[in-house]
Formats: sequence, structure tokens, C-alpha cells
Amino acid sequence: MAVKIETKYGTIAIANTVIATVVGGGATDVYGIVGMASKQIFRDNFNEILNRDNYSRGVVVRQDDDGVTVDVFIIVGYGLKISEVCRNVQDKVKYNLESMLGITAQAVNVIVQGVRVLGTMLK
Repeated sequence: MAVKIETKYGTIAIANTVIATVVGGGATDVYGIVGMASKQIFRDNFNEILNRDNYSRGVVVRQDDDGVTVDVFIIVGYGLKISEVCRNVQDKVKYNLESMLGITAQAVNVIVQGVRVLGTMLK
């Protein structure tokens, strides 16, 4: 599926994978995010930290009559206030969608699937 925007010059269609990549890129820019998590944690049976090539695997984009709803699956750094990190992710994702794609998200749901010590993730 794609989000369709009508303009006076015609229709613009933005694919869900593009939306997911913009969302994943914005989410990983937030301080305290160790990485994106696989959204299929129960099937995979482990937390998989995704690299930069797989932003869209940690994001689910749903469309309905009201607009676009985004689910973001993340792993947060240990010792940080999780609610504040999640709020920052929501703000950043909404801002990126509006500024880059012209899409207003009805909801940005942040699902924390793990907590990791920041020092062990640095290479």
C-alpha cells in the first residue's frame, strides 16, 4: 500500500517502505536508542538489533480512514528514563514525517522490546 497525496498537479504516492525508512532513521537519531528491534520478536524468539540497512524491519505502518499510524520497535539504553526516550522518539518521528513527506501521523506507538547497556554496544 501507499499513502496518496492529491495536489493540483496530480497524485503523489509514497510507499510504506519509504515511510518506514524515514521513521526508522528518525528514531535511531534520538539519544538513548541503542537500535531498532525486530517487530517479530515472538516468532524470532530473540531481540535482534537491526543495522542501518534494516530500518523498515523495526517499523509497522498502518493506514486507515483516519490517516497513518506507525508502530516503532526499539531497544533503549540502560539507565535512561524510558518514558522520556519514547516521548522523544514520538516527537522526532512525527516531525520527520511532516517535514520530509508531508504526512501527519495520527499515532506513533513506541514499543520497547529490550534494554541494553550502552557501553557493550559500542564497537
